[in-house]
Amino acid sequence: MDAKKIVLLMGALIIAVTTALLARSMFSTSSAPQVNAAAMPEADQPHVLVATKALPVGTILDAESFRFQPWPKDLIEAAYYLKGQADPAKLAGSVVRNAISAGQPLTQGSLVKPGDRGFLAAALGPGMRAVTVPVSAQTSVAGFVFPGDRIDLVLTQSVTGGGDGEPLKVSETILRNLRVLATDQRMDAMGEDGKPVVQTYSNVTLEVTPKIAEKIAVAQTIGSLSMSLRSIADNASDLDAAIAGTDVDLPDGADPKAEKAIITKLAARPVDRGSTYSTGADVSRYQRSSVPAKADAGLPPAIAANGAPAGTVAFKGPTIRVARGTSVTEVPVGGK
Repeated sequence: MDAKKIVLLMGALIIAVTTALLARSMFSTSSAPQVNAAAMPEADQPHVLVATKALPVGTILDAESFRFQPWPKDLIEAAYYLKGQADPAKLAGSVVRNAISAGQPLTQGSLVKPGDRGFLAAALGPGMRAVTVPVSAQTSVAGFVFPGDRIDLVLTQSVTGGGDGEPLKVSETILRNLRVLATDQRMDAMGEDGKPVVQTYSNVTLEVTPKIAEKIAVAQTIGSLSMSLRSIADNASDLDAAIAGTDVDLPDGADPKAEKAIITKLAARPVDRGSTYSTGADVSRYQRSSVPAKADAGLPPAIAANGAPAGTVAFKGPTIRVARGTSVTEVPVGGK
């Protein structure tokens, strides 16, 4: 092989090796940031407490409302709650003073803790009122109602009539979807270990409209009040019924923010219409289903209109008027 061919072969070999080295260097340089980012330990990054969902004004926080999330060190603010410096268990039961979006960090100025001045006022929605209702251990769901839950209010009473019979026993659901603000003077549901503490109480504070506040004040003078705890799924079913009916008018335009605001407000409102009731006859055949009738004052007390023995109260039953010439008499149905 002559010298010219050897020189050309060596030159080609050098060019190939140089090209391979350059290509390897380019690929390793482009992948370096990904390797470094993946290798960066998450424990070395600061963790900030952020909202896991949208938190409107007046929301009572629970353990599922927030979580710690890695946050860029250069964007840390002094008002943030940092992991290792803040105790999340102590924030449960706090009220949102300023609206917080999902994924946004919680700040110390945006929350009002239980016991702080203005806590109850911050928990109330615009135009709402707070009323306190006395309850017993039997009517408070055995202490399993916590601040932030929603309940129905049931009125139980005895309705007397004009007769001497037993009064009508009736129970009626007068108000629905009321938000619990506090039980006694306790505004959070968590203990020192961060877990819910079940305990009995004698008073419960509810969020209501001014009109419903008047109804509750009257209801306390009529009979006894008890609570029934609502399921979270009930709000969705009531919301669907309201949207399908005429209770709410959604905007004509395709503005998702406006629709979401209306739907959220509708789901949180108390309801004082469409009440249901049960009488004593619904649970026992020996109880009444209507108010006792008035006694028949036109008959002697010893004789009942239906042939009852002496000593009983006479009640006038259905009668038929029989005319014989100018004489008109009333004959009880079934009589002779």
